[in-house]
Amino acid sequence: MFKKTSASEQVPQQVVERVTSVLGPGINWSGNLGGKGGIRIEGTFEGEISIHGLVVIGETGRVSCQNLRANNVVVAGAVKGNITAEKLEIRSTGRVWGDVEVIAFSTEEGAFLRGQVRMEETVDLHLDDKLPETKPQPEEPVLTPEGKKIRKIAKSE
Repeated sequence: MFKKTSASEQVPQQVVERVTSVLGPGINWSGNLGGKGGIRIEGTFEGEISIHGLVVIGETGRVSCQNLRANNVVVAGAVKGNITAEKLEIRSTGRVWGDVEVIAFSTEEGAFLRGQVRMEETVDLHLDDKLPETKPQPEEPVLTPEGKKIRKIAKSE
């Protein structure tokens, strides 16, 4: 009836169930986001997301990515891209354009999803994979009031 747990059994790593970082409304961010913790996005994000923890897309949040990967995802804003998660919740104000691969899935009345849903017993999130690095964008030339290009001089430290 009662089973003794042996020391050799692995204890699953605890997932962060709270928000530890916020990308606020009015903020536009382009790049890759990865690590451990919880994030709430209320602004605009474009790039790849791979989080060991919680990702909340708030009502004013707009995310565009190839594949959003996280343990838990809550969408109250808009996501354009595929979502791979253990748990996904799309709230009544949430909009998702992309395919979804999850273990658990819930929606509220009024939620929108255009894509396919695939529910599995386990999902490989690839959270330990390194995100592709973003290439630095070339600097735009600096113009004088007369419209002539000037060269920037690098500061030496």
